[in-house]
Amino acid sequence: MPTIFDSDDPDAAYHAITAMYRTSRISAIGRRHRVRIAQDVIGDAAELHRIVFPMRFNATAPPLRTLVVGRVRSGAITYRDSGRADHYGAGDVYLLGAPAQEYDTAVHTVDAEFARIGTGLINQLAEAAPDRAGSPVRFTGYRPVTHTGALLWTQTYDFARHNAATAATEPLLADAVSRLLAATALTVFPSTALHDPTIEDRHDAHPAAVRRAIAYIESDAHREIGLADIATAAHVTIRAVQLGFRRHLGTTPTAYLRRVRLAHAHHDLTVSTPGTTTVAAIAARWGFASPGRFTAHYRAAYGRTPSQTLHRG
Repeated sequence: MPTIFDSDDPDAAYHAITAMYRTSRISAIGRRHRVRIAQDVIGDAAELHRIVFPMRFNATAPPLRTLVVGRVRSGAITYRDSGRADHYGAGDVYLLGAPAQEYDTAVHTVDAEFARIGTGLINQLAEAAPDRAGSPVRFTGYRPVTHTGALLWTQTYDFARHNAATAATEPLLADAVSRLLAATALTVFPSTALHDPTIEDRHDAHPAAVRRAIAYIESDAHREIGLADIATAAHVTIRAVQLGFRRHLGTTPTAYLRRVRLAHAHHDLTVSTPGTTTVAAIAARWGFASPGRFTAHYRAAYGRTPSQTLHRG
């Protein structure tokens, strides 16, 4: 994760924090004012940050424009808005605040990491229906529902950070990582998102909708597409297209998309010359973030490893 700011100059630190995090008032305590900020950008919908503040300060910020999920590595942070005051220490995973409320924060010698995720992506993944949009998703709690959920978020963030450099040059991988972060946030934190199919969804999960979804997947697998795009192409809800694939194909839309992209990767491996590309590069090109998982999926489908195909054709 590249460092984009590192200084102990009080004025420079103040301006960096203000510009990056839109704080309106900052009050530092003590003489140490060092600030270090590192950042990775994951496509258009997500950013990863790590902030190190070996000092104490208080700040006020306007309402958030993105969903922010954080984890304290060391030190302590307190967030306050009109309805709560939450304190987080080392190891805690949390939502920073409500999108429509100004908030105050008190930082005490903290090392923290967090992800910014576009609310549009959050709402897209949880959308009830592409042609009858409901209310935006509202998170109803600031802490993970379970301890396992907190661990899942930490693992997801670490995975995203590990693949950030490759995602910067591979749009499909960036899209997959962004969606993984958003889906994990929806899984880990309590919200108003619906997860079970409605009566209408069950009625709409018919073969014609599945055929439309398949046609879209096979023609657009090279693009950054997700469940919401597939559902829109099929003219049904996300849950209806999921139910339709399970009912008629015994799989999921995302698994089918993976199968199609795996076939494209197989073709690229077959026609490529060793030394001009790598298995990892082809995997990333088709949205596979983990070379290990790509190899496992590939072996299950083709009975040999991607490396064997690349070198034998």
